[in-house]
Amino acid sequence: MAIVSSVNVGQPRPIPGKAAMTGIYKQPMEADVQVSREGLEGDAVLDRRHHGGRDQAVYVYSADDYKWWSGELGETLAPGTFGDNLTIAGVEGIAVSPGDRFEIGDVILEVTSHRTPCNVLAARMGDKGFVKRFHQAGRPGAYCRVIEEGTLRAGQPVLFTPFDGERVSVRDLMALEREDNPETMRRALKAPVHHKMRSEYEDKLARLF
Repeated sequence: MAIVSSVNVGQPRPIPGKAAMTGIYKQPMEADVQVSREGLEGDAVLDRRHHGGRDQAVYVYSADDYKWWSGELGETLAPGTFGDNLTIAGVEGIAVSPGDRFEIGDVILEVTSHRTPCNVLAARMGDKGFVKRFHQAGRPGAYCRVIEEGTLRAGQPVLFTPFDGERVSVRDLMALEREDNPETMRRALKAPVHHKMRSEYEDKLARLF
């Protein structure tokens, strides 16, 4: 059975070596956390150009991906290390696809896209080459929109429902950032992907053909 391992919320903190602030430093919450269409209550989203919004309201990362990274890095990574709002066990992270749904109590989340790593993540990890490393790993996690609002807490069971249509994994979507694949983009457009991603793929396909 899938379960919420951790619910993580971040407060503004300085980005190491920079003047700007970030909300990537998430901490597990023991109390219930409300989630709205805009995300988790009290969670800092400071770079609104690249983060947040209704199609990126909640960032989910899987416990199996954390286990993989812990082996890769030789240290145990705490939930929220990658800036995820929800750490979920019992769902294969690399296979999650847009249109898949997580039902957690009253809350329903729908996957919209993969996560694109940035220099803030590299600074968070203390490794200038971590963006490239994260890409190569192909374990991006998933952004979700909130279909039904409610309350989240660690330990809740998760009902995972795969999208009943064309499925393109977050791993495959991440690969499109390195090399365009028209067939993958066409398949992705059959799913309820992030609105910016939809526009990007439609524009690329129009230029290619």
